Amino acid sequence: MRVSGVLRLLALVFALVATWIFIRSYVSLTMKTIRLPRWLAGSNSKEIKAVKTKCGLSKPCPDNFFAFKISSGAANVVGPTMCFENFVIMSPVKNNVGRGLNIALVNGTTGTVLTQKCFDMYSGDVKLLVKFLKEIPEGTLVLVASYDDPGTKMNEETRKLLSSLGSSYAEQLGFRDSWVFLGAKNLKDKSPFEQFLKNHPDTNKYDGWPELLELEGCVPQKVF
Repeated sequence: MRVSGVLRLLALVFALVATWIFIRSYVSLTMKTIRLPRWLAGSNSKEIKAVKTKCGLSKPCPDNFFAFKISSGAANVVGPTMCFENFVIMSPVKNNVGRGLNIALVNGTTGTVLTQKCFDMYSGDVKLLVKFLKEIPEGTLVLVASYDDPGTKMNEETRKLLSSLGSSYAEQLGFRDSWVFLGAKNLKDKSPFEQFLKNHPDTNKYDGWPELLELEGCVPQKVF
């Protein structure tokens, strides 16, 4: 009985010592595991810091340049969006977009938004668009985004006026085409800021409409 009692006591002591060693090793490992990421995070925090850009551009614009992003409408479901210098000019959320051509005017020197309007190019009066385009002041940036149908009411006069703003595709614009564009009043050369997709059943992404277009970039101040 005494021998068995001693053996039990030794077994208990051994178990306690083994448990203590395990707990000590585990706590030490855990502490190292916790401290290592903190040390690494502290040394690399400057490198992984996210850079916020105006209008969510892929990279920031240089000094004396305006940041912009334009998205056309998606079919006749989601309206277009326009952002200029981190200010959303037009969007479905602001409830100030409509079927046809959505146009915003911005002062090319100060970046101040002058006005924004939408013109129904399916059943609206195209004379309203002609009058609007003719009254654009000199040095004004013109942002354009299509939604649903931008071309049914298009006539020769409106095509010439839009082409004078620097558009390369105004002459082709037709029923349910997708179009995004940034130009300026009496631009001497064609604008580099333009995208266009023709409505065609073989290439359309949606049922009856091409896919939406996105255009972003940096436009210089006082360049026009």
